[in-house]
Amino acid sequence: MSKSPLLQHSLMLAPLIGATGSLVSALGLWLMFIVVISVFGLGMNALRSRLLASTHLPASVLLATTLTSCAELGAQIWSLQWHQQVGIYSALIALQCVVLDHTGFFQSSRRDRLRLYSLFGALMVGLGLLRELIGNGTLGNHLPWLLVATQTDWRGWVLTADGGLRLATLAPGGFILLGLLVAAWQAWQRPTPSH
Repeated sequence: MSKSPLLQHSLMLAPLIGATGSLVSALGLWLMFIVVISVFGLGMNALRSRLLASTHLPASVLLATTLTSCAELGAQIWSLQWHQQVGIYSALIALQCVVLDHTGFFQSSRRDRLRLYSLFGALMVGLGLLRELIGNGTLGNHLPWLLVATQTDWRGWVLTADGGLRLATLAPGGFILLGLLVAAWQAWQRPTPSH
């Protein structure tokens, strides 16, 4: 397996598309990602010098799955409705931990790690916000799931009375929207030819 960052970034695509159907799902999964990845990095940095080379991968897998399972149990206790929306994608955090450890991410500088956390968070929250706005015509729908509020019938800030384009909340709509955003970014970055 090569140490290129292509694999670690491509593994983030599944939660980026699957868990960003709403702002609340995206924000919650990003917070879970930060907590699990940070604790995993601290744990592996403490264990790395004590492990044989042949036991590094099994220890990494065991620690990653343990931390992700604990985070999922905590999410179920905190908000079962939210966990049901992102449960399958939160399990991918363990795989992401192992891949990041294998590529040497936790030995990189703190600035590089914070850049990845913030970039992934900006993508998650931005795509979740856009998909909720376009797909439901609301902002902050199901926010009580993360805040554990007693007012469970709160529907967020409704921006359009007739809802929105339902395709945007589904996975194909996420791929389409992400493709449009990448195309817009590339068009914006392309230098204009001088005449």
